Amino acid sequence: MQTDYQGHMPHVEESLPEVLMRVVTELHDVAYLIERIEPQLLGGRGASALDNPDEMMVLQGIDLAVQKTRGLAEFIDTITAAIPDTCLVDVTTAVSLVKLADMKKALGNGMMRHGHSQPLTKAAGDFEAF
Repeated sequence: MQTDYQGHMPHVEESLPEVLMRVVTELHDVAYLIERIEPQLLGGRGASALDNPDEMMVLQGIDLAVQKTRGLAEFIDTITAAIPDTCLVDVTTAVSLVKLADMKKALGNGMMRHGHSQPLTKAAGDFEAF
């Protein structure tokens, strides 16, 4: 059934470097969001939370996730510089697999963003349900 749906979608060819730079932006957003979790886990305990080995491992895992995400973003950013703008890719199938509407829009519409795309003004727990 999905192949029928994809068959009716227009094919969208875009410059590979532009697509990759949008992926870089999304990866930086992910790193930033992961980083925001750390203070919440520490709560008001501060340095005393670091005495517990299990909590320390969780915090180190968060730091590693941030480092890996940023490292992937920088890697993609660096190799993108060597790809000519004339190199085109069809992003139709790839974008159809993305489940988050905002990310699908950012990756599929050629929309370049600067800085973080996440709304930082909303309070914790705020969300839009469709």
